[in-house]
Amino acid sequence: MTTPDYPPGPVSNTFEGEERKHYEETGFDAEVASHALRLRGRKLTISIAFVAGTGFTLFGYDQGVMSALLTAGQFEKVFPQVVVDSSHPNNATLQSFVVAIYEIGCLMGALSNLWVGDRLGRRRTIALGGCIMIIGAILQTTSYSYAQLVVARIITGIGNGLNTSTVPSYHAELSSAAKRGALIFIEGSLITFGVMISYWIDFGLFWASGSSAQWRVPIALQIVLALVMVFGIGFLPESPRWLVKQNRNAEAIAVISALENKSPDDTEVQRTYHAIREAVAIEDFGTSSGPGGKDAPQNLKRSPLRKLFVGGRSQHFRRASLGVINQCFQQITGINLITYYATILFQRLGLSDVTSRLIAAANGTEYFFASIIAIFIIDRIGRRKLMLFGAVGQCITMILLAVLGSVRGTGAQVVSAVLLFVFNSFFAIGWLGMTWLYPAEIVGLEIRAPANALSTSSNWIFNFVVVMVTGPSFNNISWGTYIVFAALNAFIIPVVYFFFPETAGRSLEDMDVVFALAYNEGVSPVAVSLRKDVPLAGTPEADRILGIETIDQKVNISGETS
Repeated sequence: MTTPDYPPGPVSNTFEGEERKHYEETGFDAEVASHALRLRGRKLTISIAFVAGTGFTLFGYDQGVMSALLTAGQFEKVFPQVVVDSSHPNNATLQSFVVAIYEIGCLMGALSNLWVGDRLGRRRTIALGGCIMIIGAILQTTSYSYAQLVVARIITGIGNGLNTSTVPSYHAELSSAAKRGALIFIEGSLITFGVMISYWIDFGLFWASGSSAQWRVPIALQIVLALVMVFGIGFLPESPRWLVKQNRNAEAIAVISALENKSPDDTEVQRTYHAIREAVAIEDFGTSSGPGGKDAPQNLKRSPLRKLFVGGRSQHFRRASLGVINQCFQQITGINLITYYATILFQRLGLSDVTSRLIAAANGTEYFFASIIAIFIIDRIGRRKLMLFGAVGQCITMILLAVLGSVRGTGAQVVSAVLLFVFNSFFAIGWLGMTWLYPAEIVGLEIRAPANALSTSSNWIFNFVVVMVTGPSFNNISWGTYIVFAALNAFIIPVVYFFFPETAGRSLEDMDVVFALAYNEGVSPVAVSLRKDVPLAGTPEADRILGIETIDQKVNISGETS
């Protein structure tokens, strides 16, 4: 077993010379054995997917639950500020605000992960987020004033912001390269599953028109999902990437061994472990452009936030920016135009209260089933093609909605209702799970927590903008709103094509090699990502590309700079 007490060298030397002696030392072997997990292989993978999926089901449920409640009689009775009619035209802003303020809470939670994410670790951050969501849900359920509801939604959002900026990284760091896309896309599907459940629960309780249970019960039910997530995360391992960063190497090997269901001294387990350690070594003694030259070692650790602005081989700034832009793009597609206001949109088409709620629930159901398609094709087709497919389809759909919106008549209304289903389908396949997968894949280990906090913050900022302007926008420019989103979707297409590298089939550490190789050769990372000759992380060839041999020359066996 490998001793953890010195920075890693090239993996080709792993079993040679003095290091072989460390593999024969029983002390470290015993420590690894003491951290052995009961759950292993497929059972462990399924358990991780279940708990992570519960977190995203909760996320989706929280997004969808307000859709039908905004026009529910009992909800309007307690919160008259959300009633929008000819005598209260300005209430459109208040209605949008009580929905959108949740996004501000999510933004606060995501930003707080810049400081707490690497301190607490992935598991404790998720548990903390779940507990905060439970408190927020209780306060929402017991609300009797508009102000209390607003505050409660902010608190719930803080918890969700912590979770959505942590769960994707946690799940990605515990997934193999071959299955990572499908596993994270299952989370995306579970977002829509949560939306679907919330729509049908709202529809079922619409008939409880004489009791405040009409809206209190749907909001309270999210507590059940939060409890499952908080309880379940206690039975799962910590991310091996985070454990190595904390110098808890024996635990890290035990987790990798359990995930791959192989012996701790298996070659593949050791290669994965060394690739992670090399990423940590770059963090501690990284090379990048700077005053000392192109490959000058940076022997002092940078603060996590300063690392986000580093260029050189690591290309941290570019990679963090891609994650932020990717999350922004998801929101400016206009998806939450439908998710948060589905019932209202169908009512605008002239449908009755009951019919609009029924079709909204059907829309959520179709949304869920469409998302399942992406699970089976994401690792075969790749990330770039699905993003382009989704953006093109969404753009065309928004154009058609605008055209039909300018035409009055039953036929136009029916086709418009169908197009809302079509838009959801394009989004579910191309963009739903993508923005929870891609930002976690594209960045390196040393900036993963702060970069994902920033990218998730981008999601919530633009989510807030979209949800906040939707009500006033439809009141002022009506179908012109669809033209705005058609233009935004058109803008996404060339940006993805020219600037977004492919990540399919590569480990998280392999992406470090892709960006380093692109930097060394002075070419686009997009072009390199599409090549088949990029060395795997943890191999001697990859070490040379990353400059790890240079690091080894600067660091002695005890981990001190020479």
